[in-house]
This record gives sequence, C-alpha cells and structure tokens, in this order.
Amino acid sequence: MGAVTSPRVVVAVDGGGSKTDAVALDLEGRVLARARGTGSNPQTVGLAPSVEVVGALVRDVSAAAGGAERVSGVDLYLAGMDLPVEVSTYARALDGCDWAVDPLIDNDLFALLRSGTSAPDAIAVVCGTGMNAVGLRGDGERVRFPALGALSGDWGGGAGLGAEALWHAARAVDGRGPATALVEGVCRVMGVASVLEVVEQIHLGQRPGSDLNRMAPEVFRAAGAGDEVAGALVDRQADEVLAFVAAIVRRLDLAAEPVPVVLGGSVLQAGHARLTERTTRGILALAPHARVLRPSGAPVTGAALLALERAGAGAAALDRARSELESPATP
Repeated sequence: MGAVTSPRVVVAVDGGGSKTDAVALDLEGRVLARARGTGSNPQTVGLAPSVEVVGALVRDVSAAAGGAERVSGVDLYLAGMDLPVEVSTYARALDGCDWAVDPLIDNDLFALLRSGTSAPDAIAVVCGTGMNAVGLRGDGERVRFPALGALSGDWGGGAGLGAEALWHAARAVDGRGPATALVEGVCRVMGVASVLEVVEQIHLGQRPGSDLNRMAPEVFRAAGAGDEVAGALVDRQADEVLAFVAAIVRRLDLAAEPVPVVLGGSVLQAGHARLTERTTRGILALAPHARVLRPSGAPVTGAALLALERAGAGAAALDRARSELESPATP
C-alpha cells in the first residue's frame, strides 16, 4: 500500500508599512493558519529586517499548517517592490532561506487589487503610510509608478498628512500661517507642551519623523469639525488619489470602460466622509462607468487568491478561501 501524500499548501503574505499578514491554505481553499507581524517594507525597515519579519511569519503559518514540507509555494506581495531592481534584490536576499519555497515576489498593490476584483481592466490605489497605484488592461498593458516619495512626485498617506499637519501648526504658532486646530492636535497626539517641542525633538534626532504618521486621524478629525487648514489637507489627499486614477485612465484609455477602481490602505478605508465623497465624485468624473470598490477584507485575501491561482486551484477553492478569510470568525 503506497504512502499517503499530504495535501499541498500555499503560503501568501501581504506586507505593508505598518503590518504584515501571512496565511497558509490548502488547494481546496481551506485556511489552515494565519499570523500577523510588524511592517515589512524594505524601503523603511531595511532589507534584512524585512526578510526576517516575513520569514518568521512564513515559518509560523507553515508549521501550523502541518509542516514546511507540505508547502509548495510562497507568494510575497510587499510594499516597497516598486522597481524591478528592488524585486531582484529581494529575491537574492531569499537565497538560502529554507522557508522561501518557489517564491513569487511582487508589489502589495496586486494583492489589494485582487482582493477587490478579478476584472481584466482594473485600477487600484493604496493610501496608507504612503501612496501608490497600478492599472491593468485586458491586453496585458500595465501602468505602474516608482512611488519613491517626493523624489518621484508623490505626496500623501499618513506620512504626508502628518508632516503637513506639523508644517501648518508651526506656521500658525509663529504667525506665518492661519490659525488652525492642528496646533492643539499636534500637542495632544505627540504628547508635548508646544509645537516647537516636537519640531526640536525631530530635528535633534530624539524622535523619529515617522511619529508624525500618527497625526493623520487628527487631520480628519479637525477637518470634520470645520477647521479650514485641515479641510484643505483632506481635499489635497483626495486630489492625489484622483491624480493617480487620471493618469491610469488616460494612459490605458479606460475612460469609457466600466473599470473597477479598488481603493485600499488605512487612510482610504477609514471612512472619512469628506475624503470618500470627493474621491468618488472625482473618479466618476474621470470614468463615468467606473465602479468604486472598497474591499471589506484585508489585502491578504487578494494575496491568498493569487497564490491559489498560481498553484492551479479551481473556482470553488477561491470562493471558499475568500469566504473563510473574510469571516469574522476566522482567527
């Protein structure tokens, strides 16, 4: 009697600037294990720490799914994979990692996109710590962006909003700019007595500039309360989303198509009415038949679906995986 072969397992990872999710599934779409860790964007945490975070999560879910020997593929969708050289560098860093079985490495935008749609023509915009976008057309044409911050013309996300909140607060304090509730907001969120205190702390290296990312919710709170400076920042954020969408629609000639536009990331998913209304209205002005989608599940759902598709799983398995991953009962 022949030995019983254990069912194959795939592992999918979605890694962003603030958190990383990993999931192990069998090819029937059953979720066998899940784990969450800290951010793994190599542009911000460094290459070696990123590999360490991802590797620990992959090992955890592989072990919980019955052992690494069952894993037939590991699919990594990570923030910071914006240039081909970044993908190849990450791939080289995985050489010798026993957990990296038949690895696939790509940008986390593709996980977000797949979490919202499988349409051949599609757009995804992520706005979390930073911003990026991707567009696909059914004939294989793609639009991508370097997403390297100010160097490549980017602004927005928690980092952009937080830095601008401090900028406006500093100018309000010394009289160069209009009064704004962001002065009090900076002091409260940063735990300081004055705006100058946090400016000095960041300047002297006593506090990381990334702390300002925490100011993004305060910008939206102040805008909702009627603060004009904060409101202008919210509008600017919406317009940055629209700039990405406009570029993709134009370059892929999608203005007349019923293209799904998937919006993700902590800023776009937080449900801020002013931001939501301005982005939705603007997208429909660019592509009147577009469908604006905000996936209910985490982007790791898209990463899992892509991993299953790469492994040859069928439609029923994909449906089951989505249902289990998006169920509140799933650990």
